[in-house]
Amino acid sequence: MTASDLSTSTTAEGVSERTAAHIDATERHAAHNYHPLPVVLARGEGAWVVDVDGKRYLDCLAGYSALNFGHSNERLVAVAREQLGTLTLTSRAFFNDKLSGFAEALTRLTGKDMILPMNSGAEAVETAIKVSRKWGYEVKGVPAGQATIITMEGNFHGRTTTIVSFSDDDVATSGYAPFTTGFRSAKYGDIEAIAAAIDETTVGVLFEPIQGEGGVVMPPEGFLTRLRELCTERNVLMIADEIQSGLARSGKTFACDHEGVVPDIYIMGKALGGGIYPVSAIAADRDVMDVITPGSHGSTFGGNPLAAAIGTEVVAMLEEGTFQARSAEIGEQLTAGFGPLVGQGLSDVRVRGAWAGIDIDPSLMTGRQMSEALMARGILAKDTHGSTVRFAPPLVASDEDVAVLVTAVTEILAAARA
Repeated sequence: MTASDLSTSTTAEGVSERTAAHIDATERHAAHNYHPLPVVLARGEGAWVVDVDGKRYLDCLAGYSALNFGHSNERLVAVAREQLGTLTLTSRAFFNDKLSGFAEALTRLTGKDMILPMNSGAEAVETAIKVSRKWGYEVKGVPAGQATIITMEGNFHGRTTTIVSFSDDDVATSGYAPFTTGFRSAKYGDIEAIAAAIDETTVGVLFEPIQGEGGVVMPPEGFLTRLRELCTERNVLMIADEIQSGLARSGKTFACDHEGVVPDIYIMGKALGGGIYPVSAIAADRDVMDVITPGSHGSTFGGNPLAAAIGTEVVAMLEEGTFQARSAEIGEQLTAGFGPLVGQGLSDVRVRGAWAGIDIDPSLMTGRQMSEALMARGILAKDTHGSTVRFAPPLVASDEDVAVLVTAVTEILAAARA
């Protein structure tokens, strides 16, 4: 008997037999590197998804911002389908007829001279680290083997061994030592601490304009501007991880745009593939990117025709500006809805575009409990760091969709306080 043959009768755990079968098979055969909510999704359209039992949910996570343009976006699906029937992979051993257009489009969007395409966000971060170190040795003149990069406390850039080497999350680091050296941590948003950490070996400052995993944490106003000035003054690369914050999520094309700041290296991923396919890249000017030479870095799938075709369409959609504008509108609605809840069950609210982090009074409930209560009401979200919950609905969410979320959070908090 397969899962599709099962009835929708519920188990002792309160889920249907069909849902339980999928969860059991996943838990038995896939490593437990996530602790997902007990919902099994089968299809999606726009801002909504449907589980195997036919129940609809408003998706307020959007694949950690990978689905900025919504599920099954017609334009992106059409491009992907067309490319699937022609050519999907060549490797970079050969040129292909889609990478040229993608590279041209993405350099135009970022204002940079060149891109280096990869697949996952973590690969893009690793690429930025490698490029920065090589630039430090070949251009800045840092002695061989001594390059350092300043990172931020509370950061999240991925899960590779090198990246977790500069994480301060015990869960992410426990059991994975020894770690990669060459990183120094500074307090996020503290320009004086960053300045003090820079010396003649420093090649770059790696940061998130908004710390997504931390709960949509924003630095003090003016920090990005001062960081740009500091990096220029001290001849170090300003490396902006815009994997979650970029591509319209914050109400601007890039979160750095909120202060009119242009980093030396943009790191992009997630929404660059439209939630359809893993696409990532870094973008920098020629004086930085020219340190990469044939054979010094690569990826079999990086820049493949399918990825490039999807990425080109993503850029075209962003250049229209409608998604940035819609993100800003959603942000105004979230601010108006969540703001009055501070002191009424919330201790803090942070909103930037269609991205919000709420800190729940821990005496009422945990973030996981809030996420479970929302799921019961047909809304999917994800907790982080105890009593914090993040919301990142697709940018195609309607005003009515956002109102559903605000109402649900309001009512759940009211019930918890009663």
